Amino acid sequence: MRGYGPHWDMMWGGGSWLGPFGMFLWLLFLVLLIVAVVWFFRLPDRGRGERPDAGRPPALDVLEERYARGEIDRDEYLQKKRDLTPPA
Repeated sequence: MRGYGPHWDMMWGGGSWLGPFGMFLWLLFLVLLIVAVVWFFRLPDRGRGERPDAGRPPALDVLEERYARGEIDRDEYLQKKRDLTPPA
């Protein structure tokens, strides 16, 4: 007994199974937790109706449906697609 009380060794690492690596493991755990929270909140909005082609005009979808149903021919489809697509 060193005169510091009965729990001195257990509180300051003397009786801990982690020994001197306990603080390092806790810091690593906290860093990983912070990284996981940041990663979670930076994920793209899934399930909110956003599509990967969100920058694409919705008129192109209508045009493709009309072409698929045979309402317009290929030349008209290509011309309208050029008109609707913004220049790159």
